[in-house]
Amino acid sequence: MRWQVQEAKQRFSEVLRAAESGEPQIVTKHGEEIAVVIDIAEYRRLRGEAVGFMDYLRAGPHLDDDLPIERPRDEPREIDLAG
Repeated sequence: MRWQVQEAKQRFSEVLRAAESGEPQIVTKHGEEIAVVIDIAEYRRLRGEAVGFMDYLRAGPHLDDDLPIERPRDEPREIDLAG
């Protein structure tokens, strides 16, 4: 996504949310690209810094909280452990 400086300032929270979800946000001034806002884990990866496990997970795609999880409702099978 591309943002003019003024719009990026007005909608900074939205810019940050999009960057956090893994979409680099390009900021322009007078039509010229001047900056990019990226997720901190991606920044650290680009710098060659070690990324912690939690940062790695946070940098991944965000999943909806309402994912349908279907599990079989069957009774468990019997297993002969004495055998």
